[in-house]
Amino acid sequence: MTDERHSRYVHGTAPEEQRRLSLLNDLLNESSLSALGLFGGERVLDVGAGLGQLTRAIARAVGPAGRVIGIERSVEQIAEARRLAREDGEERMLDLRAGDVMNLDLAPGEWGSFDVAHARFILEHVPEPQRVVSAMVRAVRPGGRVVLEDDDHDILRLWPEPPGLYDLWRAYIRTYEKNGNDPYVGRRLVALLHAAGASPVRNDWLFFGGCAGDGRLDLFVNNLTVLLEGARDAILAAGTIDGPRFDSAIAATRAWGDRPDASFWFARCWAEGIRSR
Repeated sequence: MTDERHSRYVHGTAPEEQRRLSLLNDLLNESSLSALGLFGGERVLDVGAGLGQLTRAIARAVGPAGRVIGIERSVEQIAEARRLAREDGEERMLDLRAGDVMNLDLAPGEWGSFDVAHARFILEHVPEPQRVVSAMVRAVRPGGRVVLEDDDHDILRLWPEPPGLYDLWRAYIRTYEKNGNDPYVGRRLVALLHAAGASPVRNDWLFFGGCAGDGRLDLFVNNLTVLLEGARDAILAAGTIDGPRFDSAIAATRAWGDRPDASFWFARCWAEGIRSR
């Protein structure tokens, strides 16, 4: 870090969180890759690469004629990303680098050279999203794309409502605000692109959810409950919900997943901009 304005990830990097993130990649990566619309040969910068699973999928999509650089701040996650790449024989397909998205460190010749700069679930965890987006715009060439995927936590819906879940979800949202981050940053993506000097060209949703009987609902319920459990200490420290209420809401949500009429809605916000000069 070169200054104190750095990202704060409320979930940490414990093994349980690494497993959740790996499973989340399995749920999300196909739709992200499809929406990116890569055709091969592009130079891509993936900001906040995490475990590198999507970054490697991007590298497969652009092929040997392209180049992919993934930037990840967490020492634990970049180590695991490199291990997974080696395990699959893909370590030479891409360049995984340790780095801070708040202080993007590229070589002089790399600035302004990428066809695409992409970030997923990063802006919600940093105190200055505009700073990250502005650096991403600088990183792409004129005519290059900047693609942002992020959350607006206000849009979670489960029906019928599990008792206590929404009180717990609001307490979870409060942890973002206490960290100086924006849990609603997804609604600001187009504005962030515009302020960074990019021309917005796309605003969209990528759906994340399911219903009883579709064979996937349990995966979404598990992701939600494990996510909240991983933030338990921070949620309780925020002071709006106590331990018994936390445990009761988690148990109710898990039980809700067995309902024959359960339906789960979430979506990540998607925006794209083009660097004009």
